[in-house]
Amino acid sequence: MNTVDRRRLADLLSRERARYADAHPRSASAYTNGKHLFGRTPMTWMAKQAGGFPLYLASARGARVTDLDGHTYIDLCLGDTGAMAGHSPAPVVEAVHHRLAELGGVTAMLPTEDAEWVGAELTRRFGLPQWSLSLTATDANRWAIRLARAITGRPKILVNSYCYHGSVDESLIVVGADGRPEIREGNVGAPVDTRVTSRVAEYNDLEGLETELANGDVAAVLMEPALTNIGIVLPEPGYLERVREITRKHGVLLINDETHTFSAGPGGCTGEWGLEPDILTVGKAIGGGVPVGAYGLSEEVSARIEARTDLDLIDMGGVGGTLAGNALSVAATKATLEHVLTDEAFAHMTELGTHLAEGTRNAIKTMPWSVTQLGARAEYRFADPAPRNGGESHAAGDAELDDYLHVYAANRGILLTPFHNMALVCPDTTKADVDAHLEVLATAVAELA
Repeated sequence: MNTVDRRRLADLLSRERARYADAHPRSASAYTNGKHLFGRTPMTWMAKQAGGFPLYLASARGARVTDLDGHTYIDLCLGDTGAMAGHSPAPVVEAVHHRLAELGGVTAMLPTEDAEWVGAELTRRFGLPQWSLSLTATDANRWAIRLARAITGRPKILVNSYCYHGSVDESLIVVGADGRPEIREGNVGAPVDTRVTSRVAEYNDLEGLETELANGDVAAVLMEPALTNIGIVLPEPGYLERVREITRKHGVLLINDETHTFSAGPGGCTGEWGLEPDILTVGKAIGGGVPVGAYGLSEEVSARIEARTDLDLIDMGGVGGTLAGNALSVAATKATLEHVLTDEAFAHMTELGTHLAEGTRNAIKTMPWSVTQLGARAEYRFADPAPRNGGESHAAGDAELDDYLHVYAANRGILLTPFHNMALVCPDTTKADVDAHLEVLATAVAELA
């Protein structure tokens, strides 16, 4: 529970927004002039900024971003994981240049030999033997859901309350205050009531999961091994092992979405914790900033799919996209996995993540908040003890306090993820970068007193 003086918070936020506006006239002008863009930005999420308008990108390298007004920031947002490899890492730049300028051909509906290397490396990291590529993790999730429905003959997908799986329709469902499923607030243009397509259980709630799966109509459980987009919510001891046992008991496939939890290590939580999903999806970070996603299949799932001669996996079956697996994305992914987000890089990033988490606990020690780490990322939540499920974490949200801390940091050269209080490190992030953030955070908290 927050004990912040709301009047003082409002005054501080007003002061910081005024400072932000004064410091960024070119970004403000660009936003004002974005009249031919829906929401004045090329993608509406970009409008989510605590200062009232987004900073406009001029350049970025490694762990640094420079805006249109010439201010350079320590970037702990990193494209909300999309740039976890850092901005424009040299091996990726070289691979993209070689593919685009020297060899030629971004997309030709022809495979390249790089793709098999990528598949083999994803197998080494995550354990699943068969892989297919997409352009986003959202697409990977959608296609995984289609395959799960096809081979089980069941219509529904189960997700965790306040999960994040991109813009997958089936995931926009939560457990309501009365314990019954509800369409998630703000869902835009749902094709059908989400309760028709989905079931939902709170994360860490094994009884709720078992109850829902006992209905016999769930094709797959789609879940993050740890919740990440509503704060970081970690599994309680034995929870993930029991999820696997319960899904197998009910003949339900398990899909691990590692798009954000990839921060846990070279093989995400699946590799770090020895998990055994039937399908695994991942995206964003594996391409070093170039759009790509992937889904992996177990031998059993691959065999079940291939045995279904009635499924059209080549043309109009609803799985695939013209640009998926294109030569440029595959070249970037190979370079990222081979040379940038290596096992050694993750060791460095996790060490920094631990320093970040420990330092954050010290910076906020006067507040009834909590800090959770997942490898290279750490996040504080306005609750102590830390929330154990999505519903509790959602209830701990404080939009005004979020905005104050974000704009305060931006005004002092630190970028955090705009959707939540997540800080992420990349291979180029240094201890000095983390310490700079911790100093700013401690000062922001002290000003609230």
